[in-house]
Amino acid sequence: MSFISLQNISKDYGTAMALRGVDCSIRQGEWVGIMGPSGSGKSTLLNIIGGLDRPSSGTVTINGKDVNALTDEEMARFRRNSIGFIFQQSHLIPYLSAAENVMLAQYFHSMPDRTEAEQALGRVGLGHRLDHRPSELSGGEQQRVCIARALINSPAILLADEPTGNLDRVNTGAVLDLLGELHRQAGFTIIVVTHDPVVAQRAGRTLFMEDGRIVRDASART
Repeated sequence: MSFISLQNISKDYGTAMALRGVDCSIRQGEWVGIMGPSGSGKSTLLNIIGGLDRPSSGTVTINGKDVNALTDEEMARFRRNSIGFIFQQSHLIPYLSAAENVMLAQYFHSMPDRTEAEQALGRVGLGHRLDHRPSELSGGEQQRVCIARALINSPAILLADEPTGNLDRVNTGAVLDLLGELHRQAGFTIIVVTHDPVVAQRAGRTLFMEDGRIVRDASART
């Protein structure tokens, strides 16, 4: 049974077509990569799955729920409760500490809890950097804060858009190893948009996009 189901998803921005009749099913607990050239529709597809954008036509079903039918308020609540986001840019608040940046995500979900934020940062190897501000952290450490922030509310789905795009190879490997370990422990569904074959190889399955369509669906070789 599909955990995420996209049926005939199209998205247009005036005369520009970003997605053209995309069909896709993703099982619970899968790690899926999405690859393709710039402008192929990768980020648009991710944003529609995450409820940051709505399709012009088609149906998005997540865990049996038709998310297209949700009001904006219901969609915001669904995102807070079910989805964690990691982006290429960290979007950390510069004047807040690492712990406070993680607690901010809790604030929009329920109630901030310093202990839980510290535990989340400990899981990503930053228990010793709790009170450091983003400017005092390396790029890899900032992305680890983003991972802790994305996971603090125990989402079922983790969506990442070029999560290692600003990192060197060493930090890219470290972030991917961390995501892999957390994925094995928690079993959440991961969908990662990337241009990097090294990142895509960590996925169990990769969708290749061109011109707003999925043109190939490949499982990892074993």
